[in-house]
Amino acid sequence: MALLPLSWCLAAALALFCGPWWPQAHSALAPENEVPLRPTTWLPEGKITTVSLPKGRTRRLYFTLKKKAPAMSVTVSPCDSPVEWSLAARTLKDKPLKSLQWSSKKSTPEVWWQGPGTEERMHSYSGSAVNNYSGPSHPHTSVYILRLRSKLQGTRATVYLHEGSGPSGAFPLLPADPRVHTLGVGMTSVTLSWAPSASVTSLAHSRKGHEYCVRVNSQQNYPSLCAARVSEGRQRDQDQEKKARRRGAAVWPILKEWWWQQWDSFPKVQSPAPSSGDDEHDELRCACRGTESVCTVSDLAPDTQYFFDVFVIDRLNGTSRAYQGTAARTHEEARSAIATLREGELRWVSFNGRGSDSEQFFAFRPRGPQQSGLLTLQSCGGGEKVKVTVSSKGQVLTSQAVKGDLAHIWLQGSPSYLIHLEREGKTPPAGAPPGGPVASVKMQVSSAYHRRGVPSLPSTLQIKSFNRLRGCDSVTLAWMGTEERSLYCVYRRKVGEYDEEAGAPSALTAPCLGPESRSDTERVLCKYFQELNPRRAVTTAVIGGLEPATAYVFDVYLMRRWGIPIKYASKMVKTRKEC
Repeated sequence: MALLPLSWCLAAALALFCGPWWPQAHSALAPENEVPLRPTTWLPEGKITTVSLPKGRTRRLYFTLKKKAPAMSVTVSPCDSPVEWSLAARTLKDKPLKSLQWSSKKSTPEVWWQGPGTEERMHSYSGSAVNNYSGPSHPHTSVYILRLRSKLQGTRATVYLHEGSGPSGAFPLLPADPRVHTLGVGMTSVTLSWAPSASVTSLAHSRKGHEYCVRVNSQQNYPSLCAARVSEGRQRDQDQEKKARRRGAAVWPILKEWWWQQWDSFPKVQSPAPSSGDDEHDELRCACRGTESVCTVSDLAPDTQYFFDVFVIDRLNGTSRAYQGTAARTHEEARSAIATLREGELRWVSFNGRGSDSEQFFAFRPRGPQQSGLLTLQSCGGGEKVKVTVSSKGQVLTSQAVKGDLAHIWLQGSPSYLIHLEREGKTPPAGAPPGGPVASVKMQVSSAYHRRGVPSLPSTLQIKSFNRLRGCDSVTLAWMGTEERSLYCVYRRKVGEYDEEAGAPSALTAPCLGPESRSDTERVLCKYFQELNPRRAVTTAVIGGLEPATAYVFDVYLMRRWGIPIKYASKMVKTRKEC
C-alpha cells in the first residue's frame, strides 16, 4: 500500500519536470470526462439556427469570421415573445498563453478572456419583430458574442449568420408597402389584398419555392409564423383539456414553466432539415395558398372581429416573413337587407355563393336640394356578370349589366335611391364545385357631381411612348385627357424576371386595383390637365431618374373627386442601353 503513493508522486514530478520540453503532450493529459465550466455554443454560418430561451436567462452564441470576409449580417427572428439581443466584438491585446489551452475545464472564450482585452457593443434590439444587423466586419476582433434574453416567458428564436455583403437570400423579401389591405367586407367573407413580394415575382413558377399563406383568428395579429403556430398549438391543447374535463378524466398537469426553469445550462441549438412534401407549414390552417396577392376568406361568422395575417414562405430554406396584418369585423346578419351608402364611399361588394348570397341591396340619399348624384361601378369578378338595378319609390329607373369597363349611372329627381346588385346566372352548371367563382363589384356614389349627364371619358385609354424620345435614364409618355380639369397620376414599377418571361404585367396592374393599392414609392408624377377641344386633349410627361437597359411598367390613373379612378392600359417601356 505504501508503493502506490510513491508512484503517484514520481509521476507528478516527472510531468512537472518534463512539461516545458513536451508541449504537445498537454492535450493528451487532459481528462476527457471533465465538464467545461461555461459551455461554448458556436453559431454556424449560412444555417438557420433555433435557440431555446428560458425566461430571464441569457444565452450566448459565439462566432468568428473568415479573414477575407469584408462584411456580415446577423438576423434574429423571435417566436411568440419579445426578446432582447445584442451583438458585441471581443478583441484581445495578446494571444492566450499556451499553458492554459490544454485545460478541459476552460472553454475557448474563457481561455481567451484570461488576457487583457476590450469588448465593443455593435448592435442591440428589444422587441418581437424580425431584426437584422448588417455592417462591415471588425478589423481586429478575436470573437463575436451574440447575447439573447427573454424576460416575459420561455420562448425560442431563430438566428442566421451571413458572411459577405448584400442580402443572404435565406429569407423572403417584403415589398415597400408591407401592409395587408381590406378590399371588401361581407357577412361571412372578407377580401384582402397585399403588394407582391419580390421573392415571388422574380422567380419562375417552375421552382415553386415561395407562396403566400393567410391565417385567420379571432384573438390578435401575430408578428411571425412561429408565433401563430405556437398560439394554435396552445389553443388545441386547451380544447383537448376541456374535452378531457367534460369526460371527467384526470388531466396531467402541464409542467411547461417548471420545465423552462429546470432547463439545462446547455443551449438547445437546432438546425432544421430541408423540408420535402408535407412539412410543418401544412399544419397551419390557411384560408388560401399560392402566389396570388388577392384573397377572399370565406366561411366566417357574421358580426365577428377577425384578425388576418399574411405570410410569404420560402419552403426550400424553411423561412418566412410576415406582412403587417389587418383586422375587420364581418357584417351583421340580415336584420335589414338594405345597407346604407355614405357620400363618396368606395365600396367593394363580393358575391361568394348562389341563391340568397347572389344579391345585395343598398340605399343612398343624395345631399343638396338638387337630389342628384352619380353612381359609378366596375366589375372585378374575372368574367362573372353583375346586374345593377336602380329604383326609387317602387319604380325602376334603370337596369344594366356591369362589365370590366366603368359604368356611370346618373341619379336625379328623387330624395332616396335603392341600388340592387345581382349576380347573373343563379343556377350553377352541372358538376360545378360548390361556391363557384367569386364575383365582385367596385362601387361609389357621389352627389358632388352636378352636371346633367355622365362625365366625359378619354377617347382612348392607351398610353403611347416615343422611341425617339427614349433615353438611357428617361422616357416620354403621352395619353388622352378630357375637356374637364382632372388630376392624372403616373406610377412606375420595374419589370421582374417573371414579368419579362410572361410578357405581361403583374396583378398590380389589374383594372380594379386602383391607386390606393399602390405604394407611394411607385408614384412619380401627378399633374392637372384640361383641354376644351377633345381632339387636342393630349398631355405628355417626361419620366426621369430611370436606370439604363431596364424595363418599366407605367400606369396612369385619372383621379376625380367623384367616381372611381380610371386606369389606363399599362405600358411597358425599356430604356436604352447606350446613349
